[in-house]
This record gives sequence, structure tokens and C-alpha cells, in this order.
Amino acid sequence: MNRAAGADPSHLPLERVRIVLSHTSHPGNIGAAARAMKTMGLTRLLLVNPKRFPDEEAFVRAAGADDLLATARVCSSVDEALADTRFACAVTARQRNLGPPPLAARAAAAEILARTGDGEVALLFGNETAGLSNVEVQRCQRTVFIPANPDYGSLNLAAAVQVLAYELRLAAFANDPPACSRTVAFASPPASHQDIERFYQHLERVMVRSGFLDPQRPRRLLPKLRRLFGRAALERDEINILRGLLDAVERQSTTRYVDRHPEGIDD
Repeated sequence: MNRAAGADPSHLPLERVRIVLSHTSHPGNIGAAARAMKTMGLTRLLLVNPKRFPDEEAFVRAAGADDLLATARVCSSVDEALADTRFACAVTARQRNLGPPPLAARAAAAEILARTGDGEVALLFGNETAGLSNVEVQRCQRTVFIPANPDYGSLNLAAAVQVLAYELRLAAFANDPPACSRTVAFASPPASHQDIERFYQHLERVMVRSGFLDPQRPRRLLPKLRRLFGRAALERDEINILRGLLDAVERQSTTRYVDRHPEGIDD
């Protein structure tokens, strides 16, 4: 199928990555793993003989990643889960004398994404308590470890999935993934030349009226202020804030003048 013009080229490699969870004992970890995957753009979840699935707790822990659970494929063996893959990595903290060579998570992610050009690839995670067996590890071409604290390297299953999913996303976007935010942008458009000049005129008028600036002896005050605000690269909203402040100062000055000179005001 042809992809739409301008489609994100990083999606295709991530779509070819399978996350395989073998003999998961707690359904909550399946849901949490699905959540970790979805936050990083991974969608392919395969389960090898899970103890309880489907299960309500999995959907609760998925926290909105229900679609990944709904499409998760349950397999009877690791061989079935890895069928038709071209490259597979076993995630394990234990170094094995017999088994594929180990890679740290970041290096593994780069190789996994590179291998998606050949077809489907997989990351295999083991049981929460026992991890992966030697037989399961030997079904893979690499082992992957997360370089955690050597004095305490025990990660929850979903946390391990999150780390690898994050590294895969970084690799897919060449270490520069797009920002993910639904908040309203804080910045506003740059202020126009006219708006900036009106602000300077307003500022000068207020400084003169307040007595801060002597128009007969201005010295270099205005050029210095221009340099100061020029460095700030003022935005439209910022100009509006500053001019609102100047308006408030002018109103206060006018009020004080009227209080001191009521005879100067016509009825």
C-alpha cells in the first residue's frame, strides 16, 4: 500500500517492531506495558501463554491503550510469536555464557530499527520473576540489557518495556522526536515594527511625564532601552503587556495630578 505524501517516515520502522511478553504472570503488567508502548508509537503486542488475559486489570493499567490490548495476539510459544521475523532481541539483565552477544539498550535500538528494512523484528521480554529461559534467549540473535545501577538493576516489566520503547523512538527520529504537547503554545507571534515603535513612543511619554526622563538632557537612556528590549525579541503579547503597564502608570499619574490640583479641572 502506498503511504500518503508527506507521511511521517519514522512510522513504518516502528510498525514493524513486535513487543513479545513471555509467560507474563500479572495482567496489570500487560496493561502497563501496552501503555508504555503506545506513548512511544509502538502498536504490535504479542503475548506468549500469559497467566491471565484478557483481564480487567490489564485494561485498567493500560490507561487508554485499550486498542493495543484489543489487537494483542496470544501465542502458544515463543517460536509462534517470532514467526516470520527477520531479527529478534532478548531483553535480559543476566549475562549468558551460551547465547547471542549482548548490546546495551541504545545500541540495540539503532540496530533493531536498521533491521526493519529487512522485515519484521521483535523484542522479547520474559516472566516478571524468572525472566527468560536459556532456550528462549537462544531463539534470538542478540541479547539486550539496560545499563542500570549495578547494585540494584531490578526493573519492573513495564518499566523495561518503556525504556526500550523510548530508545526505539529516539532511533526512529534520529534522536530528535517531535515534541508531544496538547497545551496552548506560550509564545505569540513577533511584534511588528509599528507596534514596537508605538511602544517606544509610549514609554518615552510616560518617562517624561513621571520625571524619570528629562527631554532636555536625555543622554543615552532611550538608545540603551532600545538595545535592552531589542535583545528580548519582543512578541506581540509582550508588547501588549508592556503597554498595558504603561497605561496603568499614566492613569495613576493623572489621578494624583487631579488630587493635587482640583482647581485645574473644569466643571
